[in-house]
Amino acid sequence: MPNFESLAVDAACSGNPGLMEYRGVYAKTGEVIFHQGPFKEGTNNIGEFLALVHGLALLKQKAFDMPIYSDSAIAISWVKQKKCKTKLPRDSKTEQLFLLIERAEKWLRENTYSTPILKWETRQWGEIPADFGRK
Repeated sequence: MPNFESLAVDAACSGNPGLMEYRGVYAKTGEVIFHQGPFKEGTNNIGEFLALVHGLALLKQKAFDMPIYSDSAIAISWVKQKKCKTKLPRDSKTEQLFLLIERAEKWLRENTYSTPILKWETRQWGEIPADFGRK
């Protein structure tokens, strides 16, 4: 079973690429802690990556000691590599998003954290508490 004393993050994308947003919620209550977007053009993986980094930075800033759950193995691996390995083209539609990606990568390079990043097991536990419910 998951630890509900945690931050759960998720992203939603209408199309791929398409309108993208992400958020983090306190898993125990479902309270939305942060929400970003929608961005004109993004991918689900970018949103999941940005949500994880946003969560890490917020927990560090507030000195909260709790794990973060994500249902995205790709985003978790990108965070561990400190690099968003998207193939999304950088152009006028995606420039704002790429500036956020650069900021997130810079934060990962320049900060340490002890926050456990855990994989949400959707098949066993159901949808992650941060899910947007659009499937």
